[in-house]
Amino acid sequence: MTTIKDSVHDHIEVEGVTAALLDTPPVQRLRRVSQLGTVTYVYPSANHTRFEHSIGVAHLADRALDHLGIEGQQAERARAAALLHDIGHTPFSHNIEELVHRHTGKYHDDVGDLLASGPVARVLSEHGLNPDAVAGLVAGEGQLGQIVSGELDVDRMDYLVRDAHHTGVPYGTIDTGRLVRALRFVDGDLVLDENNVQSAESLLLARALMNPTVYSHHVARIGKAMLRRATVRLLAHDEVDATDLRRMDDYDLRVALRECEATAAFAHRLDRRDLYKRAVWAEMAAVPEAVIDADHDEIREFEADVASEATVDPDAVVVDVPPRPSMPESTSRVLVNGEVRRLGEQSTLVSALRAVQRDQWRLGVYAPVETAQRVGNAAIRVLGIDLEDTLVRDARPGIHATLDEFN
Repeated sequence: MTTIKDSVHDHIEVEGVTAALLDTPPVQRLRRVSQLGTVTYVYPSANHTRFEHSIGVAHLADRALDHLGIEGQQAERARAAALLHDIGHTPFSHNIEELVHRHTGKYHDDVGDLLASGPVARVLSEHGLNPDAVAGLVAGEGQLGQIVSGELDVDRMDYLVRDAHHTGVPYGTIDTGRLVRALRFVDGDLVLDENNVQSAESLLLARALMNPTVYSHHVARIGKAMLRRATVRLLAHDEVDATDLRRMDDYDLRVALRECEATAAFAHRLDRRDLYKRAVWAEMAAVPEAVIDADHDEIREFEADVASEATVDPDAVVVDVPPRPSMPESTSRVLVNGEVRRLGEQSTLVSALRAVQRDQWRLGVYAPVETAQRVGNAAIRVLGIDLEDTLVRDARPGIHATLDEFN
């Protein structure tokens, strides 16, 4: 048995397959993959990694399994899946995941190929575990897969409290102990026991508060967009293969960006935190539906058109269109008077938080500070954005105005 001192869960005891997997290279790689990527540009203390998060998830999974009375090989398989659930992450976590998916067809929870051979496969085999079955749990398949990846999963429980702890914000605090103790299976579905509607709502509320202040903070989004743009160019210049990129860590990618002539300028900006500025920051009501639903290729066309209109280099314009708001936690199930109900049907808070999500959504257009005003004016015209719900950013820090005030 190994005891680990954790910043969130205090002392964590690991044994069996979990302890054996800890020192395998794919798991150790997670020490060099940041949990929050470019959020560290906003919160300097947010330097925690996917490694410590994975240990926390394995710990909460172990507690959940004990509470649910699941033992033996079933439990070991779920513990292994909990520890391994993030080994498919790209550098900087979710920041370039969509880009890598476009090239490889794999998201971070598609880990079947990563478990099929090598040291992880050997450890699983030594403990009598089928790598395919473990990969299935990571993807959320089957009854126990819901513990690792589902609406009430321990992954979400850990990252909310861990991210709040390391950023120093008070919004992600949830009672993981109560949530774990409230879990039970009803007809194969993982649900929260009676009198726990508020516990389920706490997950919703924590996520809703963390999103604008941490996960979607505009500076983190600008850094993410610049990192994506640089990585696109890196792949386009055949400096790195997408399959190799998927297995890099944060440091590998930074070095590759610095050493590639086509991406060195972006790397230099990211290294110095010399980020682009907001040229436009528009609410959902101000943005045409066609822009909101645009795919990757259409967004690149928008960028080219805005750059042409503003007479700037195409690399000096980034159009950042977030996905439409979603709330997977609202489909979590709770027992109410002995009946299993979806939280969205039971909680009046859900509809309010959906409205909040829509209000928080923003389209961003980013550019270097010296061209931000010109790019903002061009983006308004090209994208057809309604000025009444839009900020066009002045090049001077801390100043913003509507388009009319610039003209």
